Amino acid sequence: MKAIRVHQYDAAPTVDDVPEPTVSGPFDVLVEIGAAGLCRTDLHIVEGQWAERTGVKLPYIIGHENAGWVREVGSAVTNVSVGDTVILHPLVTCGLCRPCRSGDDVHCQNSEFPGLNRDGGMAEYLLTNARSVVKLDPSLQPAEVAALADAGLTAYHAVRKAVPLLYPGSSVVVIGAGGLGHIGVQCLNAMTPAEIIVVDLSEPALSLAKELGALHTVQADGDPVNAVREITGGHGANVVIDFVGEKGAEQQGVAMLREAGSYFSVGYGGAIHIPTIDIISQEINVIGNLVGTYNDLDELMNLTARGKVKLHTTTYPLDAVNDAIDDLDGGRLQGRGILVPAGR
Repeated sequence: MKAIRVHQYDAAPTVDDVPEPTVSGPFDVLVEIGAAGLCRTDLHIVEGQWAERTGVKLPYIIGHENAGWVREVGSAVTNVSVGDTVILHPLVTCGLCRPCRSGDDVHCQNSEFPGLNRDGGMAEYLLTNARSVVKLDPSLQPAEVAALADAGLTAYHAVRKAVPLLYPGSSVVVIGAGGLGHIGVQCLNAMTPAEIIVVDLSEPALSLAKELGALHTVQADGDPVNAVREITGGHGANVVIDFVGEKGAEQQGVAMLREAGSYFSVGYGGAIHIPTIDIISQEINVIGNLVGTYNDLDELMNLTARGKVKLHTTTYPLDAVNDAIDDLDGGRLQGRGILVPAGR
């Protein structure tokens, strides 16, 4: 089968011919990939930023946002059948450790992460397990939803945690309305009554955010902190969800909070420096967000099937992966890039 593999860090991935994976375990599920999302994390993987943390052995197949059709199942699989259209939770989890038994499968103690620490889904087939497959509504197709497997899931996970803090009359700032942020805006609009303020450098991204439910938009290259404070009557926002997390956005995000506000860190690459006296005196909260649970993904698919969340995408053939990477890295890709194997 054709697959996109990283052979060397800081070098372009290549399209290789590799053996198809095979079902061997009772809970295995073999999925024919219909679409694989391209994520900024993929750029960081190619750059080698994840090499030490994952310990993955090169070469290997990247791609952690995957959807497609079930082609073969192990003897104990009962939740999906051959022919079902599915989206794949990015983690392959054990179901037996304490986090899994608590429904916190994103922190499974025995998880594997296809596309990060083992072969992923930028290929014609991917082997996963029954715990990772979410059966899709018949109205949804793989190319429409693949990027929701990680980008959408991560955005939904952060919003879901913020929901109890966002009552009528409250305000939430979304920093970055790109691939993740435009999904976050839709989730906030569907799940909360809060006034949504979006901060971004890109005018097209801000215009899209308005279409998706943002009440206010703010240019990030001006003075976004003061702009947010003016919009919120000088108080600051109840919640800031930062999908950028670097180049100063993280410091601005914390500065946008009102007293007892909560800063949700989703994007990464920078560092947060907050004097402890400010944390205490203002009673602010800093909350990390890592992907999301299986139930989060199932709930997100429900919103998507109801038309509450839609991806803005650009589709590329699988063998044009480096064109897609260049477009993403160069800021030319609005929304999400989707790689589609030939014939899908």
